[in-house]
Formats: sequence, structure tokens, C-alpha cells
Amino acid sequence: MHFQIPEEKKKRFILNTDAKNEVDDQFAIVHALLTESFDLRGIIAAHFGELKSLHSMEDSYDEIMKLLALMDWKEETRVEKGAKHALPDENTPEDSAGARLIIEEAMKDDPRPLYVAFLGPLTDMASALLLEPEIAEKDIKVIWIGGGPWPSGDSEYNLKNDIVAANVIMKSKLELWQIPRNVYRMMPVSYATMAKRVAPYGEIGRYLVENVIAHNNKSVTGPSEYRVLGDSPAIGVMLYEECGRWQWKPAPEFDAQMKYVHTGKNRPIKVYETIDDYFIMEDFYAKLQDYIESSKDAPSKE
Repeated sequence: MHFQIPEEKKKRFILNTDAKNEVDDQFAIVHALLTESFDLRGIIAAHFGELKSLHSMEDSYDEIMKLLALMDWKEETRVEKGAKHALPDENTPEDSAGARLIIEEAMKDDPRPLYVAFLGPLTDMASALLLEPEIAEKDIKVIWIGGGPWPSGDSEYNLKNDIVAANVIMKSKLELWQIPRNVYRMMPVSYATMAKRVAPYGEIGRYLVENVIAHNNKSVTGPSEYRVLGDSPAIGVMLYEECGRWQWKPAPEFDAQMKYVHTGKNRPIKVYETIDDYFIMEDFYAKLQDYIESSKDAPSKE
């Protein structure tokens, strides 16, 4: 079934992704591209530290371009490069085309809110804010996959790759929706499900599943027959804000061990406590199937 969403009702949206870090960003990117109610203004390639690669942002950029090529989507989507590394301190931005894209969209005369979803570190959002402080007064909703479980916190990968940037955002006036680790881990998908619901649907479906299995075989200790698609909740809460239970809580700050420091000084942020994995993944499966079945890359019926 094909349907249309009026342009003025679409969510104005930027996706910031450390796409080559693991194998779950790819599902979220494809989901975003296939969502009719999103007005995707651009994708920003994010760094993911230096532990896995000394040029991680460039790796993310190449992975984004690979996904767009597999979907024949290159000409339709703006892609910009973000910062190459974390902020050195809370007053010094890392200028980049990605940060400038956020500023450009934030400063537009558009009655719709601007949603900016971060699947990795918050470097480019913090840089945009430091470069143009006026955006703190704009209607921006920052969605972040990151941070440890509330209320104590703990080591968490996206946070670890730029604790400074996370503190810049926590101390700001920007509206923040946080999806911490214990919540984004509520997104397991089995190999059997992916084999039935993703792999048969085009080059992109095959790539998504083969990429997961290859990554697990190389990186996961012990037997594994599933993958947590931890970045997909960012798409889910944009589709449906009540896609999980949440509470407004005063924004904490982070110490060097990534523990929450509850100062009580900062504005409230929305902290998700649960996520509806069924809603998110069923929407993804249906959109992928519809996209491929309406294209030249449809699976054979034989």
C-alpha cells in the first residue's frame, strides 16, 4: 500500500551516525530513508574514537555512501562529514560540514521542529552549539542513543567517544531525548528473523544480514545467533514519541568514569525507560519489503 504524507506534516530531520562502528547503524539509516513521514535534510558521518580506526569518521562516511549506492539513493540524499575526533574541551568546537549543516537547518525560517538523531557521540551537536549559540533558542529536539543506565550511569560506548560533548549538551537549553544503554539493548533480533524478513529483500537486505553475521563471527566471543539493533530506537521514537515509557528528569552531567553527576542545575531531559521493539522492527520489515517489491530488485516469486 502506498500513501503520502503532506510536506508540512513531515518531520524535519538530520541523522548523525557512526555508521562503520558496528552493524546496527545500517538498519537505522535504511529505516530513516524509507520513512515517508521524515523530511530527511541530510546524513552526517560521525567519528567513533580511535580504538578501532584512526580515520573513523571517514570510515563512517564511506559506509553511508555504500548503503546509498546499494539502494540507488545517492542523488537523493545530502551527506556531510562530521568532526574527525572528540572535543578537546567544553569551549572549543570541532568545525565541520556536518556541524554547519545542523546550524543551517536550525536557523531556517521553518515552523516545524528540527529533529537531530545521534547514533554515536554528540560531538557535532555540541560543535554546532558552540559555533552558533543562538540555536539553543530554536525548536530542536536532540535524540541520543547513549549513556549508561539511570540513575548511577556506567561506561557506555557512545558516551566514551566524547564525554566533553555530552556535558556540553547536558548543560545546554536544547531539548534532549536520551535512550540509555539498558533501553537500546532491548532490541534483539535473531538470525532466523533476519533471514526471513530482511535478507530476501534486495541487495540492501542481503548486505544488512551478511554484515551482521560477518561482524558477529569476527567480534563476538562464544556462540551468537542474534544482534541487538541498538540504534533503531532513535527512529522508533521519532515515528511515535510514546514508543516506550519515559520520564522528564533533570539533566545530569558526566564524570570521567561516565557516572551521572546529579547537580540539579540543568533543565529536564526526556529519559526513555523502555522501548517497543515490535513496533519498530515490524515497521522496518514492512517498509523494506514494500520498497524492494516495488523496485526492479524485487525477489523472485518462483
